[in-house]
Amino acid sequence: MPDARPVRVLISKIGLDGHDRGAKLIVRNLRDAGMEVIYTGLWQSPISTVHAAMQEDVDVIGVSLLSAAHMTIMPELRRLCIEHGIPRVPLTVGGIIPEEDKPELSKTCDGIYNPGTSMQSIVDSFRALSERYRRERDAARETPNIQTPTGLARALTLIVEDRMKEIGALAKPAEKTIRIGVTGAPGVGKSTFIGKLANKLVERGRRVGVVAVDPTSPLTGGSVLGDRLRMMTHTPDPRLFVRSLSSAGMAGGVAPKTREVADCLQSAGFSIVLIETVGVGQSEVEVRKLVDEVLLLLMPGAGDSVQFQKAGIHEIATGFVVNKCDLDGADHTIHQLRESIDDGRPVWSVSSLRIEGLEPLCDWIIGKTQ
Repeated sequence: MPDARPVRVLISKIGLDGHDRGAKLIVRNLRDAGMEVIYTGLWQSPISTVHAAMQEDVDVIGVSLLSAAHMTIMPELRRLCIEHGIPRVPLTVGGIIPEEDKPELSKTCDGIYNPGTSMQSIVDSFRALSERYRRERDAARETPNIQTPTGLARALTLIVEDRMKEIGALAKPAEKTIRIGVTGAPGVGKSTFIGKLANKLVERGRRVGVVAVDPTSPLTGGSVLGDRLRMMTHTPDPRLFVRSLSSAGMAGGVAPKTREVADCLQSAGFSIVLIETVGVGQSEVEVRKLVDEVLLLLMPGAGDSVQFQKAGIHEIATGFVVNKCDLDGADHTIHQLRESIDDGRPVWSVSSLRIEGLEPLCDWIIGKTQ
């Protein structure tokens, strides 16, 4: 019987080539085929690609290359997969690949796709590779050790698949923890903000887990999990663990197993967990039930004093962040917000793009873990 779980794929554009139209087309088609697609964006390195694939516990890695470096990069990717504890994950490559290179490349890659390869062939190939890889992993029946990166990644997959018994009881965190929801309207800059904030907290010696939720298509059941691309660095840090989840049709801006995924991250030693919701509207407040604090991101021109007093998402926030404060109108929005919020809830002014204004917010977060 076919596996009903969505195939989970990572698509990476490695190298300095600045064109990703083809990669984005593949991402959309895989989503429309009902797959969960983690897209890491342009200019990725082999190490950032493999590190992301390991944390996301993907079924297939797809690499888009137009730099004629396939004979160098793909063996290096396989070496890094072995080094990161995912030696058998299917590795595929698409690009202009000469026929004479394919026999040698096949020793490293499970799929090789030229520009003329049909999209249906790629979809069918990814499904077959995923099915084979999942059978191998399920047959091993190993209890994952969440104190290792690969074990934690695998445990999070089992949680999402409602297979908690295969993990066992989670230990109580050894130190004080905090769980923070980050919510706001689409386009307000949540992913970039979380990425910059998380890296600042890591610089201060904290271990940070991020749960990034993106919407599931109501038509195909597929998802583009693109939040991660705004949080990645070329030199991954083991103190930052990012996991993307699809909403699976759940209302309220979160995913079905968000609470349990956060529990597991905290049990694994990530004392600060940031949960990014889907872009939400006024009444989507489910995240408040899962966290200790809620940061509501706003941007210049987001509303007036009456808007800020409405019930719903403004009501559940325990702190407000005016992001993109480098834009015109930021001072007016901050003034309106502070005029409306008279109950002591803090307001921060931040420019994620310029990495400005994050230090006071870090102080507030760290203070709550002491």
